[in-house]
Amino acid sequence: MSADAHTIPVAAKPALPKSDVSAGVGLAGLLGLFGWILFCRNYPVFAEWAGLTGALSPERGVLSGPYAAVAAMLFTASPMAVWSVLVDRVHLRPSTGIDWSLKRPPSKANPITFVKLVGLWATFAILAALYGLCRWYWDGQYLFAMEVLTAAVFPLVVLSIPYVAWLDRHMVEPRDAAWHFGALLLGQNGWEVEQVKKHWRAWIIKGFFGAFMISILPPGFAYVVEADLATIASNPVALGMLCITLLFVIDVQIGTVGYLFTLRPLDAHIRSGNPFVAGWLAALLCYPPFVWGLIGSNNQVLSYESNVEGWGYWLAGNEPLLWAWAAWLVFLTAIYAWATVAFGIRFSNLTYRGVLTNGPYRFTRHPAYLSKNLYWWFSVMPFLVTSGSSADMIRNTFFLLVVNAIYYWRARTEEAHLLAEDPKYREYYDWMEEYGLITAPLARVKRRLFGRGGVDGEGAIQPAE
Repeated sequence: MSADAHTIPVAAKPALPKSDVSAGVGLAGLLGLFGWILFCRNYPVFAEWAGLTGALSPERGVLSGPYAAVAAMLFTASPMAVWSVLVDRVHLRPSTGIDWSLKRPPSKANPITFVKLVGLWATFAILAALYGLCRWYWDGQYLFAMEVLTAAVFPLVVLSIPYVAWLDRHMVEPRDAAWHFGALLLGQNGWEVEQVKKHWRAWIIKGFFGAFMISILPPGFAYVVEADLATIASNPVALGMLCITLLFVIDVQIGTVGYLFTLRPLDAHIRSGNPFVAGWLAALLCYPPFVWGLIGSNNQVLSYESNVEGWGYWLAGNEPLLWAWAAWLVFLTAIYAWATVAFGIRFSNLTYRGVLTNGPYRFTRHPAYLSKNLYWWFSVMPFLVTSGSSADMIRNTFFLLVVNAIYYWRARTEEAHLLAEDPKYREYYDWMEEYGLITAPLARVKRRLFGRGGVDGEGAIQPAE
């Protein structure tokens, strides 16, 4: 008998589960955003070509104002919506909850639509009241977000009528979470507590993060549109910061679209909000107003930027190292932005909107958190301080490690949510544990240190009420 007869066959590497979002969606949005930025930067040329300048007209400048930043969402969202429908055909997926062959007569659909609109408009009113009551929404950058949302209320209410009526004719189960909240308000039978909770988890996420994202759109957009490339091209620090800002603009623009365009026909609706208290705590700690008193510079609880100057200061005079450091920071930020672009129209915190397995998610389950935390270490350099104080060095280093731990905690709560929602995510989780370029080695180290314990955080995380 030959030696080959005793050879034990090696199991083939299983395929990575297919992503619910194609790479083309985010790419389409990215191209649309780039096109708008180029138009805004070159608007004086277009204005002159179109005859919009002259003796009776003022000289036209670049379009860098806050409303140009908001308009960028349209040029980002539209290509992604077109790609999703025409190429990926997402509107035909069962996960939308829509059956286009079903044409429910108005006599049956309209009563459902009425209850749902009551729930939806009451939600708008409650969010508006919360915006008015919460003091931080009427200061600083949030003032612009309030201006935009105030202007959007009337068209949102008007357009919701035909939109909801249209969907209710084709939805397999039109009595969704919004209907349950409306039925509660109207005293109708059939509403369920869990559905009302589901409704409010989704809308608190949209209301909280949507306002924040709109508020941070203008500054970065203006910086990119107004940047003088000829002046900064030879300066590694200035050019690096421009590239980093552009990448953050990409992240914020596509992220804002994800929060606001949760449309069911695009299969981009929020299927569930994170039900775990720990998940909400870990996420909210990283955003204002909570982050303003907790994380960052001097006088904050987790201050890791006390008496620091950053990479440009410490590497000054070493031109090759400055260029290499700038390139590394741009690379880390590019991974961070890529992680958002890969979501396409479905990005948002604390939600389940399908399973993403392509792009940077082929290498690690949390590319955005990994790259962001590495970026802070290499850009802030908390272990180098201008005061020369060892205490400052130790405090800065310790508190940045605490911030890293918060993001690890946040990642674990997100995993617990997705593991409970979708078997596909369990397949993806297990695949990454064994074959992920970054995740698998870390998982092996963790198993050697702690054994093969549970992976879903059961017992450590409690559902939110």
